[in-house]
Amino acid sequence: MLGARGGWRALRRCASLPRAVRLRVREALGAREAAAAVRVQGWVRSVRSQKEVLFLHINDGSSLESLQVVADPSLEKKDLTFGSAVEVQGKLVKSPHRMQNMELQAETIRVVGPCDIWSFPLKMKERHPLEYVRQFPHLRCRNNTLGALLRIRSEATAGIHSFFQDNGYVHIHTPIITSNDCEGAGELFQIETSREAKESAEKTHFFNVPAFLTVSGQLHLEVMAGAFTHVFTFGPTFRAENSQSRRHLAEFYMVEAELSFTESLQDIMQVMEDLFKTVTSTVLSKCPRDVELFHKYVAPSQKGRLEQILKKKFMIISYSEAVEILKQAAQTFTFKPEWGCDLQTEHEKYLVKHCGEVPVFVVNYPYDLKPFYMRDNEDGPQHTKKYPKQEQQEEEDQGAGTLLTFCLIALRKVAAVDLLVPGVGELCGGSLREERLPFLESRLQRLGLTDTYQWYLDLRKFGSVPHGGFGMGFERYLQYILGVDNIKDVIPFPRFPHSCLL
Repeated sequence: MLGARGGWRALRRCASLPRAVRLRVREALGAREAAAAVRVQGWVRSVRSQKEVLFLHINDGSSLESLQVVADPSLEKKDLTFGSAVEVQGKLVKSPHRMQNMELQAETIRVVGPCDIWSFPLKMKERHPLEYVRQFPHLRCRNNTLGALLRIRSEATAGIHSFFQDNGYVHIHTPIITSNDCEGAGELFQIETSREAKESAEKTHFFNVPAFLTVSGQLHLEVMAGAFTHVFTFGPTFRAENSQSRRHLAEFYMVEAELSFTESLQDIMQVMEDLFKTVTSTVLSKCPRDVELFHKYVAPSQKGRLEQILKKKFMIISYSEAVEILKQAAQTFTFKPEWGCDLQTEHEKYLVKHCGEVPVFVVNYPYDLKPFYMRDNEDGPQHTKKYPKQEQQEEEDQGAGTLLTFCLIALRKVAAVDLLVPGVGELCGGSLREERLPFLESRLQRLGLTDTYQWYLDLRKFGSVPHGGFGMGFERYLQYILGVDNIKDVIPFPRFPHSCLL
């Protein structure tokens, strides 16, 4: 019995001793007061051993800055090297150096995971270019630049959710596997089971119908917009297009929103502009050092341009005006601009430059360029174009001739909008949706899609309202605000052929 009492007394004494408080590096650097017992875990970014003192800098990914650790040289171990994982316990004290607020006076240093510095491809105190880091996608998150990018990406994600929630939107998880082809461009990844892929005979689909990786959650959002006036989704989308270029990704994230009871394209554009400015302001204020790294070493002066853009109202031009600007340009384009043809990236970049390097909304596109769900501007201004018509002229004294006459054809347009930004081109695309049943039935019938989209017609039969929405490519957004040239540098896991991460 006495032994038991003695054990409990010992336990109470241990419980009364101060326990080391675990702090993230960011928390330690931002602390305002000293602390007697602190524990920090992370990876060594630098080691400097002197006769009387040992200096370490450790980082755990919570901030761009590392925490300086001051220790007695006796605590140095053979495997305490750059890249090794450590746990340090000691006192958090005010730092005498102007460049940092706090430092950790180590009492114990434990190497949790050693690092072979000779084969480790990232070297201490070297500023590795992005081209070099791309060779090691499984290790690139340990690089300062890519680590900063991922913190910015995380903060931007939170900012997007906050923007929509603060404005009364309901977040919807739209399907990743779907039978819908929202864009109608045919650039889809089809889903098959391994058994289906091996069968050469007639296939029985797993879902009884062909299934694809989603290119957009818009059609599913439109379903939800019949019950909620404001909805949004933020998730992965997939395009089976060439992703080997610096501009394209096969897998990327898309922010999409749908607004019911809106008859104005201006309403859609205002949400686009507000989203861009709000999230960008959030990132600049919450990740100043991370953003500064990009704006100093990757895209000098981009920060100043961004700050100016946040103060300006975005410009608006029509598609027809855009084509005229391009036709009058002194620049020679690879793709000749013509009314009725889609705008190419070179056209988009020129338009932004022509408008003073501010984001530009291009509105009212040709009817035949856009998907079936965009609202017909039948009551808006129509574009006319001269089409030649050959007529045989009566034989004259000089012989038979051909007379060219022209007829004016009214070309229909839709209430569509693209947001173009400097250096990138299209960032957002949206439209008013066709809510009028006869118009939608006519277009689906002409395209041979009536049976496929019968459910979509049902949405117009039961309480249909004017509505519209848009989508924004998340990686393109990050690429623009940071000034990154290659879009593959803004994704966490790039595809690469030599690893199972493919």
